Amino acid sequence: MLHNRKARFRFEILETLEAGIVLSGSEVKSLRAGGADPGDAYASIDGTEIYLVNFHIPPYAHASSFNHQQDRKRKLLLKKREIQDMKSKVNEKRLTLLPLKIYFNSKGYVKILLGLGRSKKKYDKRHDQKKAEADREIQRALKKRTLYN
Repeated sequence: MLHNRKARFRFEILETLEAGIVLSGSEVKSLRAGGADPGDAYASIDGTEIYLVNFHIPPYAHASSFNHQQDRKRKLLLKKREIQDMKSKVNEKRLTLLPLKIYFNSKGYVKILLGLGRSKKKYDKRHDQKKAEADREIQRALKKRTLYN
């Protein structure tokens, strides 16, 4: 399971959606081995299809000459209605589709959790950092209190 922490830091996530992804065999094996880098990945809508762009999956070491291209566009599998809804939200509200999490479901299929996000301003990021710091301090204080009681 791979989490995209940068996306949650840079964007305010308004809605999430689970999608399948079209991969070759060596890409799946590379993901199972723990290799992937979401980095600056995003999903783009081309007509009636959605593609994952800039998602880096390194080559599988044991695939020899049958390896995959590392940074190719990968098609996402969604229902037509879901694609239309996402397209309208992205175009009207100036939102971005981002990969938040990549995981294998119970059947062994690779799934990707897409987030519909709006970019945060600098002051929003600072506010979130301060809130996280305060929460950590509270947890530390509670932990110390329970140790001494």
